[in-house]
Amino acid sequence: MANLTNVVLVILSILVGIGLVSQAGVNAQLKLGMSSSLQAAFVSFIVGTVVLGVLVVIEGKPWFPQGSLASLPWWAWLGGCLGAFNIAMSIYLAPQLGALALAISIVCGQVVASIFYDQYGLLGYPTIEMTPQRIGGALLIVLGVLLVTYQPNKSG
Repeated sequence: MANLTNVVLVILSILVGIGLVSQAGVNAQLKLGMSSSLQAAFVSFIVGTVVLGVLVVIEGKPWFPQGSLASLPWWAWLGGCLGAFNIAMSIYLAPQLGALALAISIVCGQVVASIFYDQYGLLGYPTIEMTPQRIGGALLIVLGVLLVTYQPNKSG
């Protein structure tokens, strides 16, 4: 049963990846009708906020149960800042890098950070030791970035 659960979770994660690269392309198109990447990111966040607001109302759970705010670390509020940075930068970078280079570069950054988050249990992640297998997988992602982004000098 655990293996089936892991397969479903991995498939959902792959769908998130498809969504991220699709979002960058969609938002880059939105930028064409606006003056800047920041404006496109702002509009994207407004639409996302409305969608999430509707889903929260449908979910019907109480906001901030008793004592929950006091237990949050200060950095727990930075998610929106990171999201704004990620969206604005992906809008800016998508038309310059293309989908594959953008996606694999983002994944590379995620993998490099994840190694340390797992090793030290940072940001609420469980502590998972770095093993040669995990480091090898991460190095393959780095190699992938190099292969995808390498542009040989075509000026004879």
